[in-house]
Amino acid sequence: MRKTLIVLLLLVAVGLGIFFSLPAYLDRKMNTVAAPPPYPASDTATALHNTLFVADLHDDALLWDRNLLDRHDHGHTDLPRLLEGHVGLQVFSTVTKTPRGLNYERNGADSDNITPLVIAQRWPARTWNSLLERALYQAELLDKAAADSQGKLTLIRGRDDLARYLDAWQKDPKQLAGVLATEGLHPLEGKLENIDRMYDAGFRIMGLTHFFDNEVGGSAHGLKKGGLTPFGRQVIARLEEKKMLVDLAHASRALIDDVLAIATRPVLVSHTGVEGTCAGVRNLTDAHLQRIAATGGLIGIGYWDGAVCDTSVKAIVKAIRYAADKVGVQHIALGSDFDGAVHTPFDTSGLAQLTQGLAEAGFSQSDIAAIMGGNVRRLLLETLP
Repeated sequence: MRKTLIVLLLLVAVGLGIFFSLPAYLDRKMNTVAAPPPYPASDTATALHNTLFVADLHDDALLWDRNLLDRHDHGHTDLPRLLEGHVGLQVFSTVTKTPRGLNYERNGADSDNITPLVIAQRWPARTWNSLLERALYQAELLDKAAADSQGKLTLIRGRDDLARYLDAWQKDPKQLAGVLATEGLHPLEGKLENIDRMYDAGFRIMGLTHFFDNEVGGSAHGLKKGGLTPFGRQVIARLEEKKMLVDLAHASRALIDDVLAIATRPVLVSHTGVEGTCAGVRNLTDAHLQRIAATGGLIGIGYWDGAVCDTSVKAIVKAIRYAADKVGVQHIALGSDFDGAVHTPFDTSGLAQLTQGLAEAGFSQSDIAAIMGGNVRRLLLETLP
């Protein structure tokens, strides 16, 4: 009997060890690069890159069990690599639920990959059954990283914060601004007042849907792919009232149409591709590119295969060129989707390669400065509360 008990305890210990080591394994397996660093760029491109204010509209690093302040040998971003890539502003998004399989074409909302990940990463018990608490906990992680960063990471909640940060960055670019976003509004849990809770926690960019339809509207990957619900119309009004930016990444085409019909402020798409270079259910049509630009908004071009149909700088630049030709350089931005379970050409330390690719494609230095971050800086200074 005693031997049986010992064997059972050993099996339980082994099982727990495997369970708690699973997040690191998944992180390494799902957030990958085509080539390891370093990422060489020409002397000319490197010199130009080091003059730029670089901003990226989408990064899911808060989901993973990595300290943002430490350098890691896996995944796509952390503070040391962001500074090495000369990034001045990074939008960090919170992921709270994803369906089993992450099918690009069709997903129900009846499964959730994130619950076991949350438990395995030892997040507080309040996050196990609440999507809102998962979003708020990731906001707390970003707050703690900023507090522990010795001034290297500054959180931006309003235009005054950003203006002060930009003044400091001009004197010392070895620092990073962080803006908080969410990937889908299922953390609202159907309650309009939860917008206020998320606002108070620092959220300023709100993606409406992720990989499944929710109470707000349809996902490009959902079952119904519908437009705005009546609740969703209330949500858009509240977000605009609070000067929170609406993000149409992952939105169904009907949802995009409905939002653009009532939006009174600029709308952005944080991470996407374009139909003109890469067909896909969530990549933007020419008509949607033009209508989003007409709001004064931005289109963040992604780096992964589903966005640009390849894993190369050339493919990213091709999508940027197409979109810029359709709506103007002033509406184009970077939307890497780093750490979003994607395979990319480089991690964030390799961004000078993208600057080089844009230069080789014939973009002027002023156009490159706008695309690499100037447009994001302008939009946030104009629209943040």
